[in-house]
Amino acid sequence: MTTDAESESDTDADAPGTYERFEKHVKRYHYVGDAGGVLQWDQEVMMPDEGTPARAKQLSTLSTVSHEMLTDDDLSGWLDELDGQNLDEGQRANVRETRREHERAVKVPSDLVERISETTSNALPVWKEAKAEDDFDAYADTLEEIIQLKREYAEAIDSDRDPYEVLFEEYEPYLGLDTAEQILERLRDELVPLIDDIDDSDVELADPFSGAYDEADQEELVRAALDTLGYDWDRGRLDTAPHPFSTGTQFDARVTTRFQAEDPLDAVGSTIHEFGHATYTQGLPREHYGTPLGDSRDLSVHESQSRLWENHVGRSRPFWELFADTVDDHLGVDAAPGAFYEAANTVHPDNLIRVEADELTYHMHIVLRFEIERDLIHGDLDVEEVPQVWNEKMEEYLGVRPDTDSEGCLQDIHWTHGSFGYFPTYSLGSVLAAQLYAAAEDDLGSLDGQIREGNFDPIHDWLTENVHAHGSRYTTDDLIREATGEEFTADYFLDYADAKYRELYDC
Repeated sequence: MTTDAESESDTDADAPGTYERFEKHVKRYHYVGDAGGVLQWDQEVMMPDEGTPARAKQLSTLSTVSHEMLTDDDLSGWLDELDGQNLDEGQRANVRETRREHERAVKVPSDLVERISETTSNALPVWKEAKAEDDFDAYADTLEEIIQLKREYAEAIDSDRDPYEVLFEEYEPYLGLDTAEQILERLRDELVPLIDDIDDSDVELADPFSGAYDEADQEELVRAALDTLGYDWDRGRLDTAPHPFSTGTQFDARVTTRFQAEDPLDAVGSTIHEFGHATYTQGLPREHYGTPLGDSRDLSVHESQSRLWENHVGRSRPFWELFADTVDDHLGVDAAPGAFYEAANTVHPDNLIRVEADELTYHMHIVLRFEIERDLIHGDLDVEEVPQVWNEKMEEYLGVRPDTDSEGCLQDIHWTHGSFGYFPTYSLGSVLAAQLYAAAEDDLGSLDGQIREGNFDPIHDWLTENVHAHGSRYTTDDLIREATGEEFTADYFLDYADAKYRELYDC
């Protein structure tokens, strides 16, 4: 016969520990978020046009459930109990990342989370129609509502700090807005003179494409590109969307692209870009799915993977020496590899569209958006002024002025999603891509020969070992030091860009 004390002791011994209860809750929270991601993918890819009212309610409900799980009192108690406990490195990372999210979320009212989700979901068809009709006024009130909601969101988290900085940390919590501002300022200061020299150059790069190319043929071409690079079709799929994106988990990482009849390189580039995102997602540790250890390390690192594959691989001369015959097979374009290489790297200062921008002027598009969205959140710029300011900055930074708002301030989907603070991560990712690629070549030797032969396993394996496999084990700055042995720096990108484009344009 046992005493009451002995029974209680046995029960305690059989009960799961604090960390196990914490981890189970965290996994369920992540599963709800991933379910919402599938619904968002469906809305942008294949949902019927009239499905928005129901989808907005579904997504807002999931957002509310997710928020309630993240702010749960039990989770708060477990985090307090785990503070100072003897956890292993992976467990400490799971606690650190969950605590960061939890401490932000507990300050935000659930009804605000629900309003943001429903408003941004309803905003999607409004933006699509405004863009199609070139009618910013039809979108302005919706944008104003989203901005106001995001200001409320930032104020709820920390009313004493710069609201834009609070929003930026949603996407890059560790590098700091000051780092982003320094990087963007340096890119603007050092790339503009290079772009000017290119503009003054007499060199005209080749363009082997002419006429219109069938969408079905282009789709077969980009599928061949994904095959060549090693996309795992058993854990992914390719679809089309107005604005290409990638989403999913290590078990289901989907990519989208789009096609322009007269510019097949646009589809090739955007598909390779999204492949970079997807191969990162597919490379995350499967055994840690549902925890920060099985999740990506925020958007600067995510963008580094897409930009590395898009630019350092997909825009390289060895890649086009490998892929030129495939283009000929699918599109009937019989040209030398060097012509494709030049076409993929032609600098177009007069290009109006960010996702179609070349590797250099792309960053001026980011600087423009960063400055405008920061002023919108600060209240220094009114929504109705956006088209005029956008056009003025385009003229200042790139010497070109959009004729329509569809080609100007309506072209991106990010503000419709409420993603203020997202844009700087594109440039941060490009800078990090160059640093990671240089570190990989330090370890593996020149990758040109392997790319030329279609052997992408070495770079896949290096990135998986040094980036993907860590999930969110490290903070962004620690991950960069672990992978490269150095602090985050723009030196590698600027050196790479200067050498590559001065050779191409003999300037």
